[in-house]
Amino acid sequence: MKTVNTTIQKDQQLSIHSKIQDLGPWFHNLTLNGIQTAPEHFLGDYPNIKWQHLKTAIPEDLSGKSVLDLGCNAGFYSIELKKRGARRVLAIDSDPAYLAQARFAAEVKEVDIEFEEMSVYDAATLGEKFDIVLFMGVMYHLRYPLLALDTLAEHVVKESFIFQSLTRGSQEISGFDEDYPFSEEAIFTEPSYPAMYFVEKSYAHDPTNWWIPNRACAQAMLRSAGFSIISSPDLDVFVCKLEADRGSHSSFKSVNRP
Repeated sequence: MKTVNTTIQKDQQLSIHSKIQDLGPWFHNLTLNGIQTAPEHFLGDYPNIKWQHLKTAIPEDLSGKSVLDLGCNAGFYSIELKKRGARRVLAIDSDPAYLAQARFAAEVKEVDIEFEEMSVYDAATLGEKFDIVLFMGVMYHLRYPLLALDTLAEHVVKESFIFQSLTRGSQEISGFDEDYPFSEEAIFTEPSYPAMYFVEKSYAHDPTNWWIPNRACAQAMLRSAGFSIISSPDLDVFVCKLEADRGSHSSFKSVNRP
């Protein structure tokens, strides 16, 4: 009997390894029955290294909670939150190749996750709001990042919003006045002034990298969309709550032009 079980396990391992190869290349390094999907990842054991900073900022018991994972890639975060008992996890991505990876990973991990091919900009069509919304490693791939944040705040975030973005430039956070006269120019040369870099061609061999903020800009964009930042488990990760009065925020006020 032991020999039979060992043979079955070996066959399963070979089948999983073969499927991983067929679905590659992988950006998320998951461990599926002892087999890593991206063992040579240039960022190391990614996104587990990011998760180690984030996991203590998320309740260990998510019973009764609904989760939306935007830009789920191969589903690492979806799987982790489902393992914490989330009632429902919906993972969306615009890339069918990533969704195929995520579906396979969920099958191997034996977790019940819903998957849907969808653009972030179309999230409003879901017609519902989620207790926890993940937006990890997505914003800098978008041509219209603030539109996406506004859409998510308005239509899908009920409570918590967990955000991560590639950042470049200064990591400093400084205080600035709410307004400056037209003659003021010096603040724009301050490294800590909120700024975002536009990538016209490609960055890191990836032409889908469009906008890369500095840390102050990432925070400012979140606030402008109506989020309050609760904590920052890592330099580029922000755990946020949706402000109850976001409709009164300056970005939503009418602008009177002459």
